[in-house]
Amino acid sequence: MKAEYINPFLESARIVIEQVANIRPTTGQLGIKDVKFVEKYIWIQIGMTGQMEGDVVFGLAEDVALKMVSAMMGGFVITEMDEMGKSAISELGNMISGNASTMLFNQGVRVDITPPKLVQSATAAGFVPKKALTIPLIMDGIGELDIQVLIT
Repeated sequence: MKAEYINPFLESARIVIEQVANIRPTTGQLGIKDVKFVEKYIWIQIGMTGQMEGDVVFGLAEDVALKMVSAMMGGFVITEMDEMGKSAISELGNMISGNASTMLFNQGVRVDITPPKLVQSATAAGFVPKKALTIPLIMDGIGELDIQVLIT
């Protein structure tokens, strides 16, 4: 697992969040931790194939996801994660990953991404806990978005 794998996702997330939510996120501490799906969390899982194989998982607490969707919708208050909210938060993961794959391509790394998979229940994920390179993005007034890279 190489630290440079997370940089395009981090940079892309900063750019995309600033564009869609008008917030400039700050970066938390880079680390390696066990990815465990917990309840009251929303996970956006994007698969990667090509010269990088694995997954990128974006994690947000449900209340953070609601605030993020509200910000993406110009401040319209969202109180529950309905189909529109799920679509918006999935698209956020898709935009970040698509932008990151372009950055990787420009660095000579060819990758393809899968459509986002939204996971709201830890048991529904069917995900085996494993180690991931992780870094939180801190968004003032919204909360944290965890970027977790599980690339082999």
